[in-house]
Amino acid sequence: MAAWRAYRVASILLEGQLHRELVDAHDITLADYEVLVRLAERPEQRMRMSVLAGEVASSKSRVSHQIARMERAGLVERDNCTDDGRGVYAVLTEAGMAKLREAAPTHVDGVRRHMIDLTTDAQQATIAKVFDRVGAMLAETPED
Repeated sequence: MAAWRAYRVASILLEGQLHRELVDAHDITLADYEVLVRLAERPEQRMRMSVLAGEVASSKSRVSHQIARMERAGLVERDNCTDDGRGVYAVLTEAGMAKLREAAPTHVDGVRRHMIDLTTDAQQATIAKVFDRVGAMLAETPED
């Protein structure tokens, strides 16, 4: 119970802190930052919306609303999938890439100050191993 509670409180506080830092400095949410990162890492800076939802651990509906908001801000745009009439891509715009480049140092500094600098290399390796395992198991679990 101690491990669960420590994780739960710290993860909520850490995510909130990283979110506030991005909003205050760059007027972008942590969730938006995660979307920009995922798109920037892809060839042609585009990704099917359904795949994006999985990568950011969100529902397709929530990602659709998020992309609509980001589209209004000029950070992304939607593009129809030519191979599959039902598929839709989220595509990073030049403004979105500029926002990511602007916000990345703030995010990296926050992660470093609030987590990495507080843990040893061995602790970081353990955290990665534990949550890779938890994530892999949950990714295999049907959403029913």
